[in-house]
Amino acid sequence: MRLPHERFDYSPIATRRPWKLPRGARIAVWTIVNIEEWDIEKPMPRGVISAPQGVATVPDVPNWAWHDYGMRVGFWRMHEALVRRKIPVTTAINANVCRSYEPVARAMLDAGWEFMGHGVKQGAMHLIPDQREAIRMAVGMLKDFTGKKPKGWLGPGLTETWETLDLLAEEGVEYVSDWVNDDQPYEIRTTAGPLVSVPYTLELNDIPMMLIQHHESVAWSQRVKDQFDRLYLEGTRHPRVMAIAVHPYIHGVPHRIKYFEAVYDYIRKRKGVWMTTGEEIYEWFKRGR
Repeated sequence: MRLPHERFDYSPIATRRPWKLPRGARIAVWTIVNIEEWDIEKPMPRGVISAPQGVATVPDVPNWAWHDYGMRVGFWRMHEALVRRKIPVTTAINANVCRSYEPVARAMLDAGWEFMGHGVKQGAMHLIPDQREAIRMAVGMLKDFTGKKPKGWLGPGLTETWETLDLLAEEGVEYVSDWVNDDQPYEIRTTAGPLVSVPYTLELNDIPMMLIQHHESVAWSQRVKDQFDRLYLEGTRHPRVMAIAVHPYIHGVPHRIKYFEAVYDYIRKRKGVWMTTGEEIYEWFKRGR
């Protein structure tokens, strides 16, 4: 067992040496579209409606179908919005999606999106009998489909056991985004050499905001704009990284898509913004070490 202080050093951002982004950008903005496969033979990872009489059921038809709407319809709304605006995208993808929802995976590959490891199917890493084999399988399936080994990893639900980071590094993963504790990348120590943490987000993630906190749809777009404005301001002295994390069954629905589109229309009006992917942030950080 290795605790956080054994994995990485505490580093106050106020005393770090200056970090520069490409072309003098003030902020790097990366979009993560989480593409998942839910197993209807198991309890659902999350739900939009509670079980009748408070008793969990299998199969959970309404919540499984709610997620499946995102793959059948919602994804395509988001895909069109992002491709039309030429936004670089990273997909955190359950690897089995390449088989079970092949047209979705194919559309992302054709659009040039980065594929980031996200398990085989959606489920906590703690519940996997052989974690190394699951990581190896996910990485291999994505390599077979895309022709390229994924460099990044996002744990399903950001879950890790004490061993996950070591296993990821040993299987050739180069960066992770489970640790939402900074506005800049940093190195994480493992048994197989350093991984890089690329900043992800819970605050701008539509699961906490829409499904847990139950905000109105417009609140998400306002929060994204407010966060962007502050990081953009701070980036004049010390550039920052901002992640936008979304799911097709949440922001791909008809009553939210306009707020999703509005966020990108707002950000694209500013100069000094590097719209990018997790892999590109990782590569830039490594070159500057």
